[in-house]
Amino acid sequence: MNRRDFLISGLASFGLPSLGSLPLVSADANERAGNQTNVTLRIAPISLEIGPGKIVETVGYNGSAPGPILRFREGKPVTVDVFNDTDVPETVHWHGQLIPSAVDGSVEEGTPDVPAHGHRRYRFTPKPAGTRWYHTHSMAHADLTRAGFSGQYGFAIVEPARHPGDYDQEVCIAAHHWEPSLAPKGPADNGWEIAYRSATLNNKMLGSGEPLRVRMGQRVLFRFMNASATDEIRLALPGHRFNVIAMDGNPVPRPQTVDFVYLDIAERVDAIVEMNNPGVWLLGSANEEERKMGMGMIVEYADKSGEPQWQQPAGIVRGPWDYSMFGSGGTAPAPDHTFEMKFEKIPGHKVDFNRWTINGKSFPDTEKLRLEKGKRYKLFFDNKDTGDIHPLHLHRHTFEVTEVGGKPMAGLMKDVVSVGSRGTAAITFVADNPGLTLFHCHMQLHQDFGFMQLLEYAS
Repeated sequence: MNRRDFLISGLASFGLPSLGSLPLVSADANERAGNQTNVTLRIAPISLEIGPGKIVETVGYNGSAPGPILRFREGKPVTVDVFNDTDVPETVHWHGQLIPSAVDGSVEEGTPDVPAHGHRRYRFTPKPAGTRWYHTHSMAHADLTRAGFSGQYGFAIVEPARHPGDYDQEVCIAAHHWEPSLAPKGPADNGWEIAYRSATLNNKMLGSGEPLRVRMGQRVLFRFMNASATDEIRLALPGHRFNVIAMDGNPVPRPQTVDFVYLDIAERVDAIVEMNNPGVWLLGSANEEERKMGMGMIVEYADKSGEPQWQQPAGIVRGPWDYSMFGSGGTAPAPDHTFEMKFEKIPGHKVDFNRWTINGKSFPDTEKLRLEKGKRYKLFFDNKDTGDIHPLHLHRHTFEVTEVGGKPMAGLMKDVVSVGSRGTAAITFVADNPGLTLFHCHMQLHQDFGFMQLLEYAS
């Protein structure tokens, strides 16, 4: 039996297809320089072959999903031309960038959409440095082919003026779920939820792409991103550990070495892995059902062959991980003002989607929060009345996570925070980017059905 047949035989136990091709991104020196100043994105329908004979009809950027990896230089202006070849208006949100409302990519903030079969030009100055991304900010509602369910997502890496160069290879990995359908989940009064039939890391199911090839002694920088519409994920690489150095593109005060990476929807994690355990391994979801759907890839050391190995990591829990282990351990500055935000669910009773409220109101009826430039604000999240996990995103600002589950913390800067079921959390941020600013849950069904609020600066 040759090596390829041996791998296919081993993967059969996972119910997985045979090996194909999976383009993995390893940046060369020119790409790392972040010299892209003129970019063209074309939004159009695509047929994505995620496995042998497994075709997903979706909408992507430049003929692919994920879209091209964009590399910008921090502080160097860019022009992005977006062409929309679909029959509906679209948007491109520059997630994590500190840019004006007019180009952020949210119509709620006043960014014009890209008309059907039309064109829109974005001009902005990328900042801050780090792993950012771009994606549609349209609503799906009952159309499970649109918005976060589609293939409209991609990395937008903002390179610093000087690159640290402390790794040998860079690999960008975006996780996504495919083929959504309505499914009854939860208690009897709950609304419609989503089930999936397939999943990928980048654009291939586990076993359908070329392995990620590494060498003994390499330091590999993994840039992980959860581009799912509705589900948080946990990724593991048995026989290896992840040294988490950045979250949402921002360096963490205390890097930690962990057995698995937790990513709520829209979160990114940068982690260094020391390749010091030769063999053939399975990098994938810690959830067996997700691995069977395809969320994984093979990691193969040079001159090694055999069946890919999987070992379930210990310590997996349902909720988010403890963000405080990455914090500075100090005390966050006191805010000038606190906004308390209580989240509640209006159940759909198995005949409709759930609706969501912030302080008793659903968007667009939620009241705007008023900000004064230069002041520090605290948002306190009360999720004690819902059993859902909420990935909460604040546009156009970087915030400090100051409390999770009643535990104070400081120093961890993010743009998405995962708030656990029946839990609480708090963030603080400085009002330093005037203009309408959107706050929302990044879970597609939540933002579509009321879980959004606008912040506005005093004139």
